[in-house]
Amino acid sequence: MSELKELTGKLRTLSELSANEVEMAAVALASPALADEEKAAFLIALADKGETAAEVAAFARAFRARAIDPGVGRWSAGAIDIVGTGGDMAGGFNISSMVVLTLACAGVTVMKHGNRGVTSKCGSADLLAALGVDLEASPEKVRGGLEQLGYAFFFAPAYHPTFKHIGPTRRLLAAQGRRSVFNILGPLINPGRPSHILLGVFAESWVEKLAEVLDLLGTESGLAAHGVIAPGRGIDELTTATANRVRGIGRLRAVDGVWSAEELGFKVSPFADLEGGDLETNLAIVDALLAGRGPAGLVDTIVLNAATALWITGSTATVAEGAGRARELLIGGGVKAKIAATREFFKK
Repeated sequence: MSELKELTGKLRTLSELSANEVEMAAVALASPALADEEKAAFLIALADKGETAAEVAAFARAFRARAIDPGVGRWSAGAIDIVGTGGDMAGGFNISSMVVLTLACAGVTVMKHGNRGVTSKCGSADLLAALGVDLEASPEKVRGGLEQLGYAFFFAPAYHPTFKHIGPTRRLLAAQGRRSVFNILGPLINPGRPSHILLGVFAESWVEKLAEVLDLLGTESGLAAHGVIAPGRGIDELTTATANRVRGIGRLRAVDGVWSAEELGFKVSPFADLEGGDLETNLAIVDALLAGRGPAGLVDTIVLNAATALWITGSTATVAEGAGRARELLIGGGVKAKIAATREFFKK
């Protein structure tokens, strides 16, 4: 019997895996020698038991160690990732991508880790590529982008080569309508290792657990957030259209509650303002935003997230303090200029 089958058997008894056992499982899952069905059985058993924060953190450490190092350590201490888990099926616009550009204009270093759309019609990689980012840029070029543009995008498939041996298993599970720990690992294994994070969470029940995971991983400061649209329905974003379940991370771990738009100085917006679509639709929304014609709720939500990130990184003392600056950068020409600079930088 293989080690992975033994671990699957242990999970079926509802026993928690040790860090060493998670490392053994990571080795097996990344191996091309094991059958996809065997890997799927393990991941199903883990999900059915319920992943603990310690197990998720151990998986994150295992796959961080297997990632390609982009050599950006000198920027990591001041950098933040703006990222969502995906999987909320809410159909929202790529809010995080616009927040990245706004923060870069504000002088905050951003290291975004992401992929093309899997559970959405347009992922962060799809939109940023259309705005000029070269997804296949070398680590040297990425470092140049951090220096000149103030942000970097780490395209997940380029930095996690072991995942190619897990992809078929994930597709097998997806066909069965099953999620696995890999649906939440992406935001936890950014190869740039930024010290700060604003994490959107796909389900309210996972907010506290993922905040604990990021604490275990040594994150300096951050916030995990889930927007509650209606009972049982939500979005992996902090928004002005929802009640927002939030939990602080690291230096901000005392933050624990529900944030509303009003208490943060914004109007409550209709969720329809946040809806996106395919790449063509989202690019049209970007054009509208930059021209000052974007939906008010979407503008406010981007501003809210950027202001929250400024607070997380210590650039401002409160969320409200950064809102005016973020709004001016978004609709006053700063982000438009950053996109133009991005196209020029990555021009072949």
